[in-house]
Amino acid sequence: MLSKFGRHVAVVDMGVHNMDMDGAQLVGRVAAVLRAVSASMPAGAGTTAVADATGLARPTAHRILSSLAADGFIDRGDQRWYLGPELYLMGAIAAERYDITDLARDSLRALAGETGESAFLSARRGDESVCLLREEGSFPIRSFVLYEGIRFPLGVASAGLAMLAFLPEEQVERYLATADLSRWGDEHAPDAVRRRIAETRTRGYAVNPGLIVEGSWGMGAAVFDRAGQPAWALSLTGVESRFGPDRRPELGRLLLEHAHRISQRLAR
Repeated sequence: MLSKFGRHVAVVDMGVHNMDMDGAQLVGRVAAVLRAVSASMPAGAGTTAVADATGLARPTAHRILSSLAADGFIDRGDQRWYLGPELYLMGAIAAERYDITDLARDSLRALAGETGESAFLSARRGDESVCLLREEGSFPIRSFVLYEGIRFPLGVASAGLAMLAFLPEEQVERYLATADLSRWGDEHAPDAVRRRIAETRTRGYAVNPGLIVEGSWGMGAAVFDRAGQPAWALSLTGVESRFGPDRRPELGRLLLEHAHRISQRLAR
C-alpha cells in the first residue's frame, strides 16, 4: 500500500509540474474530481461532466482522472469514470469509525413503513450533506431529488438544513458569510436561510417546502455524535400533497423520535 501510494504521489507530482499548481491546489482539485465521480454513481461520469462539475479544464480533469485510475482510485469503463477498488478498500476500513448505516437502517425502514414516504440517511462532510442510504416507501408517487451519493451544501435540502441549524452559532455565521448558495435561488440567500434555521430550532426538525424541485418536499432531523455535534440526519421526501400542515407535525415527531434513538445508541 505504501509503495503504491508513493507511486501515485509521484504520478500526480508530474501533474503538479505540468499544471503549474502548488500541492494544496492539487489536493483540492483531486478531492473535487473524486466528489464529482462519487456524485455520479452508480451511472458514472464522462470526462466533460467531471470538468463541468469541478470547474476544471477538460484536459486537466482528464489528467487527474487518469492518474487516479492508474492506482485504482478511479475505474474506467464504457467511456465513463467510476469510483475504484482502492476507495472501496479504504472506505471499508474507515467505516469502522464513521459508518452508522447499520444503526440507522432499522429506523429508515420504520420511517418508510410508517409514513409511506422515502426515507434517507445523510452525513455531514465539511460544508456539505451527503446522502448515504435510502429506503423506499409504499406511496407510488416518489420524489427523486435525493439518492445515494448526492451532495448538497449545508442549508440546502432538509437534511443539510437540520445539521446546519444545530451547529454552534459562530460556525453557522462563518459558513453563511462565505457560502454561495445563489444557484439554489433567492430562498437560499443568507437571511432566508437564517429564518429557516430559526424555525428548525423551534420545531426541532427542518422543512424544505419544494425549494430544490417544485412540488417535492422534504423534512429532516439531525442525528448527533458522541460530542453532541450534528453529524448525520434522517429525512423524508415526497410530493407536496403528502406534506400538508395537518400531517407535518406527525412526520416531524417520527423523525425526531428515530433521530434521538440513533443519537442515544451512538452515545452509548
